[in-house]
Amino acid sequence: MPDFNIFSENIYQSREIDEKEFINKAREILRFYLSLPDVYAKCCLNGFVYDTISFDFLYCDSKKTHQINREYRNKDYPADIITFAIFADSDEKIIFDGEINLGEVIIALDKVIEEAGKKDVTKEYELAFLISHGILHLLGFDHQTEEDYNFVIDLQNRALESIGYDKI
Repeated sequence: MPDFNIFSENIYQSREIDEKEFINKAREILRFYLSLPDVYAKCCLNGFVYDTISFDFLYCDSKKTHQINREYRNKDYPADIITFAIFADSDEKIIFDGEINLGEVIIALDKVIEEAGKKDVTKEYELAFLISHGILHLLGFDHQTEEDYNFVIDLQNRALESIGYDKI
């Protein structure tokens, strides 16, 4: 199993989170996904030689995701999560000193709180759910069809179970 360099920054002043705890959860989720042969075979890492996988989390508010959506994605709405999958979406796969940078996951913490209330789950569960979702996007998985959506949601539920969370 490769090393994981996972970085995070919280710029949302109104909500503190235990970044180290969620980095550890992200590490466990990624380890779970990569341990599944069918997932690894379909992900953007398959066929490449590397020692380290890195990616970033940015925690912010929905004003920031709205700004990012407008500026980079031509979408005029706030999002709970935005993923920039650098390695998966690039035609030129760059591996520098044995390290693959998968990209960045941006999560609006105010949306996490809002969605947790709507779904009647804890904020921690909802954040872990979005982290698991973002990691799948970084690995090159999408959900444009109902079949792909069901595949992604099933993987997320299995990943969350693997770190001690029950299904919704």
